[in-house]
Amino acid sequence: MVKRKLSIFCFTSPRRGEVGAQRRVRGIDISVLALKPPTPNHTPQGEREYITPRSCCEDDVMSSPDIILRLSNIESYYGPIMAIRGISLEVPRGKIVTLLGANGAGKTTVLKTISGILDPQKGSIEFKGQPIQRMEADRIVRLGLSHVPEGREVFPFLSVRENLMMGAYPRKDRDGVASDIQRVYGYFPRLRERINQPAGQLSGGEQQMLAIGRALMNRPTLLLLDEPSLGLSPLLVKEIFTIIKRVNEEQGMSILLVEQNAKVALETADYGYVLEIGRVVMNDTCQRLMQSQDIQEFYLGAKEDGARGERRWKKKKTWR
Repeated sequence: MVKRKLSIFCFTSPRRGEVGAQRRVRGIDISVLALKPPTPNHTPQGEREYITPRSCCEDDVMSSPDIILRLSNIESYYGPIMAIRGISLEVPRGKIVTLLGANGAGKTTVLKTISGILDPQKGSIEFKGQPIQRMEADRIVRLGLSHVPEGREVFPFLSVRENLMMGAYPRKDRDGVASDIQRVYGYFPRLRERINQPAGQLSGGEQQMLAIGRALMNRPTLLLLDEPSLGLSPLLVKEIFTIIKRVNEEQGMSILLVEQNAKVALETADYGYVLEIGRVVMNDTCQRLMQSQDIQEFYLGAKEDGARGERRWKKKKTWR
């Protein structure tokens, strides 16, 4: 048998007094060298460039209490299939953070894991400094977190008013509930016009307004929005996102937004994360993300100069 020697660069610190370590795996000598990770300017040719995730608070110096939601190395599964792979992200208090990515990237799974619909197998989730991973979903709602799911999911046989009151179910302050329902009618005047109409008879845009209004009736400190523009006309999309921005500014509500309309999401949010196959591959302020060549090419539809340019499927994203 011919022995082969393979050098593997391991980004860990060596033990005291050691430069490297030797292992034997199935007759192959492997040298594990403890080295520092290469900087982008000194990345060996042919090696993948590793991107260190930026914190959303690096530019604006914030203390820990200013982070309302923190995910650390979360892994979630659907049966044997790993859907999200070690995701870490932060949502600052009073800011809008968006998750971008293609279908199957894990965006909806992240929201389901936060709201307690899915239990993470690894990692931690902190909401207002309190760990909530593997906590019951109803307890998470009572802590002040509301989730607007993909596809709206209204109660079709209940009236508009009854749907809104379902959002206030955990609350006991009747005066506050009455005030908030009037506020929701102020955001969405169409709901007032259809107050006694069954939710199943509303249009898609009106059902989306109802789903957001129902979530606001809980008076949350963090709102999770999953694809609010799904199936809506451009005029309704503009109206919905105007109201989302208004809710954030008037109530100081933190919002974690999942949206495939990258242009609208980046124009609305303060900070963004890009997901690909269950991993965070890029994160930065939305202004910087909109200037990224990869974001412009793969999410905003920008094309290079020239008659044909390079075929999109032949291009490689630099974040990989």
